[in-house]
Order: sequence, then C-alpha cells, then structure tokens
Amino acid sequence: MKKVVIVDSHPITREGISVMLKNTNRYTIVGNVSRGSELTRCLEKERPDLLILELNIPDFNGFRKLRNLRDEFPKTRIVIFSSYPEEIYALRAIKSGASGYIPKTTSLKTFIEAIKHISLGGIFLNDALAAAYNNRSTNDNSAIGKYKKLSARELEVLDLLSNGKRNKDIASLLEINEKTVSTYKTRVLKKLNVKSLAELINHARMFQTS
Repeated sequence: MKKVVIVDSHPITREGISVMLKNTNRYTIVGNVSRGSELTRCLEKERPDLLILELNIPDFNGFRKLRNLRDEFPKTRIVIFSSYPEEIYALRAIKSGASGYIPKTTSLKTFIEAIKHISLGGIFLNDALAAAYNNRSTNDNSAIGKYKKLSARELEVLDLLSNGKRNKDIASLLEINEKTVSTYKTRVLKKLNVKSLAELINHARMFQTS
C-alpha cells in the first residue's frame, strides 16, 4: 500500500481525503498536517509515497517551498489539491515539482483516478487546461493570458501581497532584499496592467475566490 501524508488547514477536508483513499484499499494515511511548519518534520519521519498538499496553508511559502520539498524528498510524489484557481497555478505547480494539480471542485471519481495515476508515476493535469495553455492563439490580453506571463517568483510575490504581507515580510520569507521585492511588484503591476497595489490585491483575490 502507498503511504500518504495529507496537508490542509481544514480538519474536515483532511478527514474527507482520508476516507476516500482508505475506501480504495490502496493507501494508508501516515500523516495529517495543518500547517507548513509541521510538514518537513512529518515527511522526514514518515517518508511517504504521496503528499497531498493544499497550497493555501499557514507557514507555507508557496512555490519556493514546493521546490524545496521536491529537492529534499525526491521519492515523494507531490499532489496539489487546492482551492486556488487551476488556470493560474496548475502549470506553475508542476514546474515547481508537483506531479499533479487537482482542484477542489473536481469529482470524487476524477480525484481517485488522478491519485492512482500519480502514484503509478504519471503526471496529472486537466486535459482542457493543458490544451488551453499549449494553444498559441490564447489571447494575451485576457486575464488568464496576463497571469501566464508571470514567473514563479512573481506569482509568489503576488500571493504574499494578496495575503497582506508587506515588502519587508516578503523579503524575509523569500530571503531576498526589499529592493528586489519592489522590482517584482513593479513587474507584476505592469504585466497585469493595474495601477495600484490595492487594485493588484483585489485582482488577485478575485481569482482566488472565483
């Protein structure tokens, strides 16, 4: 049986995932974690085959942490199961080390099939989304087109800004200086074609709740 660690800040979500996976008789749940600060210790202890992870949890620095997990635990396949909008974050997650991105709006059948596919060594990404990303005719002026222009680091900065972090906080979390944070912020403003920080944050939150 495959060993699984589940990471989500909501107990009912962790319990739901546990029940779904146990019913397949393919997986054993070896860890339940609610925040990023607990995650590394759990992975070091359990060395699971699969990590099912919500990106939006306390003490978790987005794609940077995801890349670190990939490097520290190369034998653990990472599955993002998230409320973040798939069209914005899925490919960034794959590029940062995840083996799959499953939105929380997915069906039970698709979830189980995706987990099985990933556990056998595959990569899971919604077919329609992959096709849209690979379509060169995608309108670069659309909201999704604009987000596609953001680098992984720019998305990290945007995410932290939308959660109320100041430049100083972001610099500390990402281990860069404040001037560099300001540079990233300016780039994001330009790429998303917004004129103020308030507009930028509202823009990001609109997508996170859509």
